[in-house]
Amino acid sequence: MSSYFTDLAQQYIDGEWRPGTGSWEIIDFNPYDGEKLASITIATVDEIDQAYRAAARAQKEWAEAGPFARRAVLEKALLLLEEREQELTEVIIAELGGTHVKAGFELHLAKEFLREAASLTMRPEDRLIPSPDPGKENRLYRLPVGVVGVISPFNFPFLLSLKSVAPALALGNAVVLKPHQDTPVAGGSAIAKLFEDAGLPAGLLNVVITDIAEIGDAFLAHPVPKVISFTGSDKIGRHVATVCAQHFKRSVLELGGNSALVVLDDADIDYAVDAAVFSRYVHQGQVCMAANRVLVDRSIADTFTAKFVAKVKSLKAGDPRDPQTVIGPVINASQAESISGTVEQALAEGATALVRGTTTGNLVEPSVLTDIPADSGLLRQEVFGPVAFLIPFDGEEEAVRLVNDTPYGLSGAVHTGDVERGIRFAQRIDTGMFHVNDGTVHDEPLVPFGGEKNSGVGRLNGETTLDAFTTLKWISVQRGRSGFPF
Repeated sequence: MSSYFTDLAQQYIDGEWRPGTGSWEIIDFNPYDGEKLASITIATVDEIDQAYRAAARAQKEWAEAGPFARRAVLEKALLLLEEREQELTEVIIAELGGTHVKAGFELHLAKEFLREAASLTMRPEDRLIPSPDPGKENRLYRLPVGVVGVISPFNFPFLLSLKSVAPALALGNAVVLKPHQDTPVAGGSAIAKLFEDAGLPAGLLNVVITDIAEIGDAFLAHPVPKVISFTGSDKIGRHVATVCAQHFKRSVLELGGNSALVVLDDADIDYAVDAAVFSRYVHQGQVCMAANRVLVDRSIADTFTAKFVAKVKSLKAGDPRDPQTVIGPVINASQAESISGTVEQALAEGATALVRGTTTGNLVEPSVLTDIPADSGLLRQEVFGPVAFLIPFDGEEEAVRLVNDTPYGLSGAVHTGDVERGIRFAQRIDTGMFHVNDGTVHDEPLVPFGGEKNSGVGRLNGETTLDAFTTLKWISVQRGRSGFPF
């Protein structure tokens, strides 16, 4: 693992590993014990330009190489990922404080998405479309957009980088990837090394490790990329969308959430407890689909609450290297302070703490809060940490109203003994995804992933990826002579 934080602590531009030329360094820390993993001299605006120019030069030949050549590289990358799974598990644990369970979850999905990307190479199809004009032949070609810029977050950096990088490459594009500065290796360098060793030609994947304090909007506004794929907060996503619109670029935005897990009066309570605890506390709650709010029918609220609280109290918090640990550290001190502040604010507003975890460094223990005032802004915002809000409701109508009372619309779940009742409930919720008798945290390679309202624009995965990373071109052929009015 140590070689990842020494050999790969660099920029990767046009097939070369090299230091940035900025005047300062990003320090990569282990969030659990504060160990310095690496220091990386940042990329400047000039290196952003070099990366995009290299991508543009390499892309046309890659597109012309055809789907079988592209598939061979992606299949090789999958084999290498399988071989390196243990090393990458250690990277995820060290760099972002992921537990063994979390690392396994992330890498399992990464392998599935690479398999789908290899298949995606064969998916684009050209079409012949009828014309009302005699002798006219309409051909519709699905083509790569050219160069895609990818900005990935810190919570699932390997998976969420790969989710855009792999399909963009599969469809004949080149990519410039900017990982989050807290996870430059798991979210950037490790992926570059994977594809380099899989035989991806130089220039097709570039990784720039930098900070907006250095580059401003240069990554977004550069003239080369035609699509920017961004995963992160809705605040930054709004800015990304604005800059892209100013430059007539397409943006794919996978943003935050404020999901609810709803337990109706006929639910299997023990199963609902298990689903709710996982949905709220997986990876310390640093998941856009996490169940910030757990809504329970008042008729079963006491029973559910007692079992939920007991299970939360059993979750082991501590060193993520310990396979028994369920709750590891959050990514940095700023996040830890923000989460602690959320709990303090809720208590000041009149909430009751059924479980109140302590914060030591970046290790934030789980909290469970109830009696949150109905008008509290905390119920309508994303809480990116291990804090659950338990909310009783009276009947389905109130549950639907409460679930939809948020500016977000990403995921959610409902538990009921009647599946058709659950489906009817799900259809009334303003989200891009909703799950019946399951958790709120799901991602699958063939199913469109994305949100409504402030949770994003566009979809990824499966067929929707074609719309994200390709464009359509109409070429008409007139056989015989057209008639013109003058």
